[in-house]
Amino acid sequence: MELAEARLKFIETWGKLGSEWGINRTMAQVHALLLISPEALTTEDVMGTLSISRGNANMTLRDLINWGLVEKQHKAGERKEYFFADKDAWNIARQVARERKKRELDPMMKVLSELSQVRGDDKDANYKTFKTSVTDISKLAANVNKTLDTMIKAEENWFWGSIFKLFK
Repeated sequence: MELAEARLKFIETWGKLGSEWGINRTMAQVHALLLISPEALTTEDVMGTLSISRGNANMTLRDLINWGLVEKQHKAGERKEYFFADKDAWNIARQVARERKKRELDPMMKVLSELSQVRGDDKDANYKTFKTSVTDISKLAANVNKTLDTMIKAEENWFWGSIFKLFK
């Protein structure tokens, strides 16, 4: 396989993977392009390589910046903006975990906390089942939250060493 074909296959595969994880396919493809580009790219570079509109490229790059996965750079003497992605897979994983926690887990935990305050009769099967389900999901969410906090703060070697110890 030639490099050009491999680059396109990587971009396509990263896009599919992103959409499986609930991330916009184009967002994942732009991220993939920036991951495999040795130099920062302009909006025009992204548009041309991925055959997407200026509006889509601008919106996607802004979203990637908001996720903390891409940085905007300026080059002296040029008006164009350049975009660069961190190439370190561990940093990417931690940043995605941080954002997913903030956007998904934290709000869910807040709702579960509210739901755990529901009052009812312990003899009522509906109440008991509801209370048990909310309590069990809250415990699971708290454990996931602790694990993500540990991952976000940890160095890669320590984290994976700890995880593998659990499976021995």
